Amino acid sequence: MDFGIVLQTDPPARDVVEGLRAAEDCGFRYGWTFDSCVLWQEPFVIYSQVLAATKDLIIGPMVTNPSTRDWSVTASLFATLNDMFGNRTVCGIGRGDSARRVIGQKPASLATLGEAMHVIKELAEGRSVEHHGTAVQIPWVRNGKLEIWMAAYGPRALKMVGEQADGFILQTADPDIARWTIGSVREAAVAAGRDPSSITMCVAAPAYVGTDLSHQRDQLRWFGGMVGNHVADLVARYGDSGVVPKALTDYIKDREGYDYSHHGKAGNRSTDFVPDAIVDRFCLVGPESAHVDRLQELKEIGVDNFALYLMHDEKDKTRDAYGSAVIPAFGA
Repeated sequence: MDFGIVLQTDPPARDVVEGLRAAEDCGFRYGWTFDSCVLWQEPFVIYSQVLAATKDLIIGPMVTNPSTRDWSVTASLFATLNDMFGNRTVCGIGRGDSARRVIGQKPASLATLGEAMHVIKELAEGRSVEHHGTAVQIPWVRNGKLEIWMAAYGPRALKMVGEQADGFILQTADPDIARWTIGSVREAAVAAGRDPSSITMCVAAPAYVGTDLSHQRDQLRWFGGMVGNHVADLVARYGDSGVVPKALTDYIKDREGYDYSHHGKAGNRSTDFVPDAIVDRFCLVGPESAHVDRLQELKEIGVDNFALYLMHDEKDKTRDAYGSAVIPAFGA
């Protein structure tokens, strides 16, 4: 199993660069950031500094979307970084949540997302593709490589992952949900004539190493609120009839609203509806041994990569604990 760290690009940017450099020293192979350039600083500017400060770390957004930038811009950003630093980027992408909603726009449709993934990958890898009705190719790309990992929850999105994406990002560490979603992606891949083992399965979730469970839960409750935004969209589309697991749909019944000014932050007042049981299911809490046990369960389900959201009041302690005790337990 590979490991990654997910940070927000809060100023000063040098702290993000240093945080991901330290993560590589601890054994993390991937460095991710949010991509919501109103709430935080523009990530692609910072990526060049991170890549320069690290040796082998693979960098990307968790996640970008099809609508913030023209697809040719997104492709050129990745291709430029890869040309400078040797194909060390990955494109995590979804329909868009905070980046879209804070500017009064809805998330993109799945059809738009699917087309965007195709165009971005073709351009970033140097091939010609039709974009805006015109044949477009980036002429200076040489030996470009860009994997596209798609974030998904619902049945139609999971099907698209299996049919098209190089990787799957599941933003919750709940084993039951991981089992259902990974199974759905694999089924879709087989139906599309693809080898399901070629798709990287990534679980992304907060982790907090320590013994004060009550405090850890309060620090990580924000994540249930963030996931709840996506679940609310699923319920609006599918209802709560059982198409989507009840572990995802039941807990949002008391959800009243969401304030994006506190998005992804400990103490988010919009997440009071999230019960302790959901925090325990969606996140990793407790001592190192509890983290190893959960990750081992996820590995057995088929998870290849764990991305640790590091947004709480003991970031360095948790990062270092993963480096000394958790990552070595998986031979990474």
